[in-house]
Amino acid sequence: MAALGGDGLRLLSVSGPASEPESAALSGAGPGLCCWVSVCSCLSLACSYVGSLYVWKSELPRDHPAVIKRRFTSVLVVSSLSPLCVLLWQELTGLQPGISLFTLMGVRLEGIFPAALLPLLLTMILFLGPLMQLSLDCPWDLANGLKVALAPQAWARCLTDMRWLRNQVIAPLTEELVFRACMLPMLAPCTGLGPAVFTCPLFFGVAHFHHVIEQLRFRQGSVGSIFLSAAFQFSYTAVFGAYTAFLFIRTGHLIGPVLCHSFCNYMGFPAVCAALEHPQRCPLLLGYALGVALFVLLLQPLTEPRLYSSLPLCLLLDRAGDSAGPLCS
Repeated sequence: MAALGGDGLRLLSVSGPASEPESAALSGAGPGLCCWVSVCSCLSLACSYVGSLYVWKSELPRDHPAVIKRRFTSVLVVSSLSPLCVLLWQELTGLQPGISLFTLMGVRLEGIFPAALLPLLLTMILFLGPLMQLSLDCPWDLANGLKVALAPQAWARCLTDMRWLRNQVIAPLTEELVFRACMLPMLAPCTGLGPAVFTCPLFFGVAHFHHVIEQLRFRQGSVGSIFLSAAFQFSYTAVFGAYTAFLFIRTGHLIGPVLCHSFCNYMGFPAVCAALEHPQRCPLLLGYALGVALFVLLLQPLTEPRLYSSLPLCLLLDRAGDSAGPLCS
């Protein structure tokens, strides 16, 4: 972290005079203090988020509607208070970004339409194979499928389904708010944007280990299979978290990661084994390969920062006199 010292942590307040000494601007916060406070703040947020799921004592499984409703209350309270952690981090480190807290967290109207549509389109391209697989296995044709999907009765059933609300609304919104919008601004001045993309998802992946406790508690499989599943889930959530962290930095908006998170929760992990045994195996595998290839080709163009106006985290590091790196250009 020595390479991040000096100019890399010289976050000057925009309200202060240009000739303000560095020591005054940092309010005594050195590089070591900044990194320790950042890591401890992120760890506290992760523990608070996961801990809030267990403040309600219950013998019921996690998918029971009563358990889901109670956990909604807990995570919504923690998520609502999480921006205060960012404010406390600013006070403890003395680092002043010079932009509003909500802007720093990606909650803004400027450039919101491309930020909502383009990352979702990019993610759907990545899932081209699974989407083809879903359409081939769907009992309805396109017209009937759209009619069912857009029917008010279908949406009414979804909005009263606690599992659907958890997977498609509450979990994507609260997890992206806490693990991306709050953690990335605190990690970026310490690690830089590139390392933050891979550091932030570690908190996200570790936070999902609480599923192991529930699976062991309700004896959902053998101990070996549970821990193997947990290792796979950690890897998957870490990779997914890095992707949404990348989207958050490149677009400067929270809405894109939230929508992509919701979409991925709906799709689940691609059923590659089922595709290998599918009657339409060849076109499906071609769709899988084409989706990955197009995703790689379009990743940079569809996340081009010029499409989304200013990028708050890049502005944060620019004001610090630090090199924002290739993620900002």
